[in-house]
Amino acid sequence: MTDANDVAVEDQDEVADEQIEDLESATTDDVDQSLGAPSLSAAVEALLLLADEPMTVMDLAAATRSPSGEVDEVVRQLAEEYTAQGRGFDLREVAGGWRYYTRVDCAPLVERFVLDGQQARLTQASLETLAVIAYRQPLTRGRVSAVRGVNVDGVIRTLLSRGLIAEAGHDGESGAHLYRTTSYFLERMGIASLDDLPPLAEHLPDLSELEDVLDSVSGIE
Repeated sequence: MTDANDVAVEDQDEVADEQIEDLESATTDDVDQSLGAPSLSAAVEALLLLADEPMTVMDLAAATRSPSGEVDEVVRQLAEEYTAQGRGFDLREVAGGWRYYTRVDCAPLVERFVLDGQQARLTQASLETLAVIAYRQPLTRGRVSAVRGVNVDGVIRTLLSRGLIAEAGHDGESGAHLYRTTSYFLERMGIASLDDLPPLAEHLPDLSELEDVLDSVSGIE
């Protein structure tokens, strides 16, 4: 003879199984099988969260198997939505691709969170050398030294190891290596191209004077 409690337990198990099946079915129905995500915007968000460097529209289009025009529209809509909603992060176009960044308004919070010394910072000499290369590239080590007035061999090696600059061929007259900034530099600066660098005219000597200095060391290296 079947106990009433056993029947009740079996009924509860059947109800639970049905609920799980309904949930799994609903979840499956919500996913676009060809896309692998509920929507194109969800797919783009998921990929950008995983990426450790900016992703281009073409990369996102290939990964989602979607037209690049639709992907470009979705990415820009997401960026606008994040800004309108005042989220703690935003989506920026940098170095030819798109990547998530913490919002500028949250900088004080982020600065408090990051302990002093937790991240390696560039020295003043490295920053000055990087600025010279960024605004005058491509140029040789000798020209950088002339502008700064000091030897920059060690600093150049540091910037190369950090991936902020790279060799860009050789100077036609001296044969010395030329250096330029990299896409990683643009990414760290949070800008899309060198055209977005802030103007420094008011902080520099007269352009003709600077050219005279550079021309005077054209034979170095």
